[in-house]
Amino acid sequence: MTLAEAAARAESLAEAGAERELATLRAEWSDEIEAAVRRADYRERSVAYRAIGQFRFRQKTELLRRGLEDESPSCRGSALVSLERLSRESPGVVNAVRPLLHRLVNEDANQAVRRLAAVCLRNGSPQRETIVLLAGLAQDDRLDRDLREVAGKVAAQLRKRAGPAR
Repeated sequence: MTLAEAAARAESLAEAGAERELATLRAEWSDEIEAAVRRADYRERSVAYRAIGQFRFRQKTELLRRGLEDESPSCRGSALVSLERLSRESPGVVNAVRPLLHRLVNEDANQAVRRLAAVCLRNGSPQRETIVLLAGLAQDDRLDRDLREVAGKVAAQLRKRAGPAR
């Protein structure tokens, strides 16, 4: 079984609520994920970063931080997908890397990475600087239309969660 196949299996176990089987699979593949994020081939790193989310591997969030800084847009995107998945039930995952997400959404050369970073920020705490950043991006006509739309929607969602004071 490849890492991608194991990750798909982990995803189905997590969705089915099979925690014991998922924990067993995590134990079997933990070292392989650690090794894969260090490989020279960006495709292998990308699969490993995505697998962290599919395995629901909260203990490997530091590896995701490395993925957010990877030279490959594919790896950054996969790390963002995993970060978004892990942060659905716990905003602390996003809050811990908020400055890095701000930099990605504001400066990354890849538009898909910028959009994914904005989507991740949706799951964090509704902090004023995030709302201001996203609202500013939403109004910048020089930016990609899809990025502006995502930034605007996420800013509105965060504003709503923050309440009237923000």
